Amino acid sequence: MRSISEVLAQAQSYLSIKDVDSPRLSAQLLLAHVLGCSRTDLYTRPDRLLTPDEYRLFFKLIDRRAQGEPVAYILGQKEFYSLNFKVNSHVLIPRPETETIIDLVCDFFPKEKKIIFADLGTGSGCLAVTIAYLYPLSFGLAIDISTQALKIAMLNASQHKVQNRLAFICADLGTTLKPCSLDLIVTNPPYISEQEFSNLSHEVAKFEPQQALLSGPAGVEFYADIERQSRECLKSTGFLIAEMGYRQSKEVRKIFSSWSDVRIVKDLAGHDRVLVARV
Repeated sequence: MRSISEVLAQAQSYLSIKDVDSPRLSAQLLLAHVLGCSRTDLYTRPDRLLTPDEYRLFFKLIDRRAQGEPVAYILGQKEFYSLNFKVNSHVLIPRPETETIIDLVCDFFPKEKKIIFADLGTGSGCLAVTIAYLYPLSFGLAIDISTQALKIAMLNASQHKVQNRLAFICADLGTTLKPCSLDLIVTNPPYISEQEFSNLSHEVAKFEPQQALLSGPAGVEFYADIERQSRECLKSTGFLIAEMGYRQSKEVRKIFSSWSDVRIVKDLAGHDRVLVARV
């Protein structure tokens, strides 16, 4: 039998040879999962010996990681805005930069506000569920063209006990909603161009759903539908908050040039990341 420190070193070395992202962190997260402990526990008990079954299971997961499969899919979960979300290969893995959207919602609306909102292309439901969780008087529409993605979003809504305040709709981003009915529209649409997709890392391009990543030749094709739908459905006081590629601010601004208030907000890395617009 081998100790925690020994198997971590072995796994990290193996993953480094396989050239996966973050080999050390990957090994830590997977071992903590197998042992049912925190990453901190791995360092407070480095001499703890793994049983043969634990060792076999750990390296079974390490082999999956060595093929490039993201840790979040192996574990079946990912944290977003301090909430845990179920994920699988039918939905994008929630990313820290998308939390900027939630920060902006919190800036614009007090927590006691009754928000009527829509999340276009909800995926795992991380945006819709988080807004519903933070705003207990809110009601939202979680829209996605993928039935498999909606199943995951529904599970996440149930897990966080907001399922009664979310309606799940299988439709594309161009779906027509009731005119002037929404206080807020949020969306993290596909915005990867064909050229960018060809240069994505193996871990993203092979394992995450292409339908949720790839927009088209230019990368901004979905924003015209979003602009039209938002113009029709938002109240005069409403907000559209949409994620975009960090090189797309000029093109996205052009699409929304007729709106009265358009801003581009940077993410924590300092990249142009989120469009905020009001009709």
